[in-house]
Amino acid sequence: MDQILTKTLLLLALASPLAWAQEAPDALVKRIAEETLTSIRADKELQSGNPGKVKQLIETKLVPHFDTARMTALAMGRNWRAATPEQQSQLTEQFKTLLIRTYSNALTNYRDNTMNYKPLRSNPGDTDVVVRTEVTRPGQAPVQIDYSMEKTPEGWKAYDVIVAGVSLVTNYRDEFNDTVKSSGVDGLVKTLSDKNRGPAPK
Repeated sequence: MDQILTKTLLLLALASPLAWAQEAPDALVKRIAEETLTSIRADKELQSGNPGKVKQLIETKLVPHFDTARMTALAMGRNWRAATPEQQSQLTEQFKTLLIRTYSNALTNYRDNTMNYKPLRSNPGDTDVVVRTEVTRPGQAPVQIDYSMEKTPEGWKAYDVIVAGVSLVTNYRDEFNDTVKSSGVDGLVKTLSDKNRGPAPK
């Protein structure tokens, strides 16, 4: 009996980290959003837009929960398959940097917002879901923000954000296609790199 109990406890101990990693997608979105807002409200430097602190917050709090490779592939569309593995890696890194800079510019304006979380519509075996939220801003109309999420071995990760019906990643597709058509994949890598060295997106 002692051996059975010991083996059971060992299995539970080994399984626990995996169970923790598989936090429900809507619970994950709510936790990360609330933790991020709390961090901003408690830090004057974040509120004033300190670039280093905002970048650090995004990289540590948000980026680990996004599938940046899949986001880049979606933004590239059919051109993704034409890129070499090295080019795909470069594109993913540059696109991640672009998204971080875009978020950095907007994040400090979120401290007075209220997030409302809608009930998750999914089945127990689903591996691809949409988490729907609504952001309420003082004196302004609420904005619908939905997160397309997939279940991975590391837990649920977002691969697209739809703001007021507009997909974040596919919004870049025409721009990326035009650049690849005129300058090739390397041209797109250079364009993104140049953009990331310039002023932050508005």
